[in-house]
Amino acid sequence: MTAKCVMVLGTSSGAGKSWLTTALCRWYARQGLKVAPFKAQNMSNNARVVASHNGLGEVGSAQYFQALAAKAEPDVRMNPLLLKPEADTHSQVVLLGEVNNELTNTPWRDRSEKVWPHIAASLDALRAENDVVVIEGAGSPAEINLMVNDIVNLRVARHADARCLLVTDIDKGGAFAHLYGTWALLPPEDQARISGFVLNKFRGDASLLAPAPEMLQERTGVPTVAVLPMWWQHGLPEEDGVFDDRSRASGVVNKTVAVIAYPRISNLDEFQPLKNVPGVRLLWARRPADLAGLQANDWIVLPGSKHTSSDLAWLRTQGLDAAIAQHAERGGAVLGICGGLQMLGEALIDTHGIDGNAAGLGLLPVVTQFAADKTVQRTSAKFGELRGAWAALSGVQVSGYEIHHGQTQAHAAMAAAGQVAHEVMPGLAWQNDAGHVMGSYLHGLFEAPAVLHALFGAQTPTLETVFEGLADYLEQHMAADVLRRLIA
Repeated sequence: MTAKCVMVLGTSSGAGKSWLTTALCRWYARQGLKVAPFKAQNMSNNARVVASHNGLGEVGSAQYFQALAAKAEPDVRMNPLLLKPEADTHSQVVLLGEVNNELTNTPWRDRSEKVWPHIAASLDALRAENDVVVIEGAGSPAEINLMVNDIVNLRVARHADARCLLVTDIDKGGAFAHLYGTWALLPPEDQARISGFVLNKFRGDASLLAPAPEMLQERTGVPTVAVLPMWWQHGLPEEDGVFDDRSRASGVVNKTVAVIAYPRISNLDEFQPLKNVPGVRLLWARRPADLAGLQANDWIVLPGSKHTSSDLAWLRTQGLDAAIAQHAERGGAVLGICGGLQMLGEALIDTHGIDGNAAGLGLLPVVTQFAADKTVQRTSAKFGELRGAWAALSGVQVSGYEIHHGQTQAHAAMAAAGQVAHEVMPGLAWQNDAGHVMGSYLHGLFEAPAVLHALFGAQTPTLETVFEGLADYLEQHMAADVLRRLIA
């Protein structure tokens, strides 16, 4: 078995590559084909725990969801290189699911030849095991300053002998210039790989596009094979976790969930199910004014962080620490997940140079010490008896994943003085005595239907429903013979 390869390239980041790749994975799987996704290199702090040759490892969340759409078991070969930004000029390098310190410390331009053999081997293995591999590019393939070191776009397309779609975001304007300019900057042999242009996020009368698609085909020989209307409520997590009121379930808002959007925020995709709950609004919070209108029944969430101490410092600089404390003092619910849990505690202790030392927010009587080794695992556990805002979760069984260096425990001296951190999930979750502040290491909490039902009494669309909807949408706006020709 040697899989046919379809590759989705984009004129820019945010053009719609991840969405289209996911839809293609489900459409081809629905034809009875064995399908796998692939992205050579992903830069994201949204990661999932999946199978690896050593047991478990990390991949970008987009490839995790693409694998589920393809009805395949996610594994690290589907995203062999993951870059997790820790600062504007520095990323942790995860190779085949595991942190690689040597590559992390290697200059970017010297890294490509070291990692390419692993990328090629991963892609070859997936091709040998599947009928179709749907490949996602990164950014734009026409970045001429990067082409010589390319390991994610054209080099992958050549190695896979892939037929490519080039997608652009027409909502931003300049779509035809983006398509033509991208095509024109490619070498002739790579121009020939472009089988079709896709206009994504279109709003308006499609007849007004003429004669631009025809003129573009005259100049390039490439047809425009689809015009995809804007679709806010498709239900798939945005790769960068962006919340938008237009993408939430419609209806009257009766609860606001304010997520603190610090610079190194991570794993935002896990909040997507909340966007699908009727009556719930998710809100970015980057300044105290964003929290000013919260009511007692509203939540503040401190999500994961790729660099907890620096995000905690940023939070204080913005004055958000006082705003969070004021909400908690009024009895408002506060939830910290992973790095957010660590921030809620009394102190961060770092003796290995992993993250940095810092005083916590003091809303939970716990302390975190960073270990040299990272915990990367899938976890299933049950909540014990909870109180206050989170009481409805008592006894609920949940499954999720852990990705953290920090190890947290109750602050012994504070416990002796009567300030107790109630361990409501062994080694994973703690609650304050009043019951309105809780922190947990378990990612994926809101992806558990039992949790959503306990907290909201709500039934939300399953991922299967979302994937089927994506494939239906693709089939509605792109001819089936075009999809079949891509793998002919």
